[in-house]
Amino acid sequence: MAYDVCIVGAGPVGGALACRLAVAGLRVAAIDRAALPPMEHPDFDGRAYAIAAGSRRLLTEAGLWDALPLPVGPIEQIRVSDGAVGRAASPLHLHFNVADAGEPSGALGWMVEARSFRVAVNARLHALAELDVFAPAIASVTPGAAAAEIRLSTGAQFSARLVVAAEGRDSPLRRAAGIPVQRWPYHQSGIVCAIAHERPHGRVALEHFLPAGPFAQLPMAPSETEPNISAIVWTERSADAPRFMALDEAQFGREVARRLGPHLGAVRPVGKRWVYPLSAMYVHRVVAPRLAIVGDAAHGIHPIAGQGLNLGLRDAIALADLLIAAHARGEDLGAAALLERYQRARRVDVISMLIATDGLDRLFSTNLAPARLLRDLGIAAVHRMPALKRAFMRQAMGLG
Repeated sequence: MAYDVCIVGAGPVGGALACRLAVAGLRVAAIDRAALPPMEHPDFDGRAYAIAAGSRRLLTEAGLWDALPLPVGPIEQIRVSDGAVGRAASPLHLHFNVADAGEPSGALGWMVEARSFRVAVNARLHALAELDVFAPAIASVTPGAAAAEIRLSTGAQFSARLVVAAEGRDSPLRRAAGIPVQRWPYHQSGIVCAIAHERPHGRVALEHFLPAGPFAQLPMAPSETEPNISAIVWTERSADAPRFMALDEAQFGREVARRLGPHLGAVRPVGKRWVYPLSAMYVHRVVAPRLAIVGDAAHGIHPIAGQGLNLGLRDAIALADLLIAAHARGEDLGAAALLERYQRARRVDVISMLIATDGLDRLFSTNLAPARLLRDLGIAAVHRMPALKRAFMRQAMGLG
């Protein structure tokens, strides 16, 4: 068998890219270590993705947006505030409203349940005629002059003009290609969960900066059992995170409420809790012979502002645009010149987002009075500058 593109890793980024390319008529192989049942229906597990307006394009073109089995939660406003646990937020705040962004979709982004995304990707991967799924399987890749040879742990063997590594931060294909990586820990952990709350969220998201790290409340669509529900991404010092994870439901809910404030009324956790160590990662190259790297295999940033997945989806958009155009012209999809264009297309976005998220975390994760004053004045200044605020909004939406 011979494919145009072989994608190793069928998570949100790799799966969406595989579907987009297959829709455009490319022959695609998708490989994943895990089984990918086409009719998977997991229970609610408390996790959700923030999909920016610019990223929705990929999901729409891949046929995934309309395949989502559960409603999405629009984000129409975002309130950015600064404070401390148990203390009222600073009156100097920053407020984003989709009405000021010039975005016809009517939303700054959407909250999509992780299980809904997984069901849509799995079903779509198995439905497209131009796409073959090999899972569970482990791939070894040998690049060649005209194509890459792929051998699977199942015994299957085939070739592809281009291989895409989408296996996550510890990408074996990136490591095998000898690409240098720099990492730095934040000594923070991200606690991810969902809460039900007494009052409607009004489609408003909150990014509340606390000394231990940012605390985000993200409005979700109603679930099967809860009319008012939000996702929580709570950054905490790694030394303290295990203590919070060990709390019972009532105690954990009280800690969430202390950080959230009273505006949503009584809150209680729903679903599971998850904790992840936070670190940044810079990958020196996102290409190698017959290889392109996307998603978490290509970069790692702080989850502040919810840009991690969207950065990966923008990788997929850039690569898909290049590959579809090259395929239409009959060009070699793994040619060094094409891969270099992908490298150039992604470098500025990735580096600027890495610097921005790292700088924001360092500025806001301190309780020193001069730093608090500086950032509060900065927040208030941006709030009063419509042109700058609109530029920030469109950048976060992936439209800048």
